[in-house]
Amino acid sequence: MQTLQEKASEWSGVDPADAFAIDETNLFRKLGLQTFINLSTNFYTRVYDDEEEWFRSIFANSNKEEAIQNQYEFFVQRMGGPPLYSQRKGHPALIGRHRPFPVTHQAAERWLHHMQIALDSTPEIDADSKIKMMNFFRHTAFFLVAGDELKNHNHQPRCKDETSKPAAE
Repeated sequence: MQTLQEKASEWSGVDPADAFAIDETNLFRKLGLQTFINLSTNFYTRVYDDEEEWFRSIFANSNKEEAIQNQYEFFVQRMGGPPLYSQRKGHPALIGRHRPFPVTHQAAERWLHHMQIALDSTPEIDADSKIKMMNFFRHTAFFLVAGDELKNHNHQPRCKDETSKPAAE
């Protein structure tokens, strides 16, 4: 059985080494907090104005300002900065936090469409950083799709410490 990471790599077309190349450089130090705020603001402005009702409806019960803050704090934390997200919200637990939403292949591609445009229209982000970030975003989007498929099949991933021994009565 494939792991969620293996499915993410297969579906995204992004090799794990490329997906996690963001760890080779401290992008927070390189780009700065304001760049991540600008990226997330640009992204969510596009998402909330999306012409596709099915996609906008995914975000209908979310507060735009909070979505922007959640995203940039997560990006800052994941890309070498202080743990802003965890300090405010706890562990990122991406699959669990996205559980209420329909994270389908189609939704992931639409999300990535907006993120690519947001990256391309954030001039403070250099070309190499854009590539690294987009590879990470693409892999992560499909990691969430794999997690959503587990949810929809009522199948929980097995804990690595779980044994096949029957529970003691």
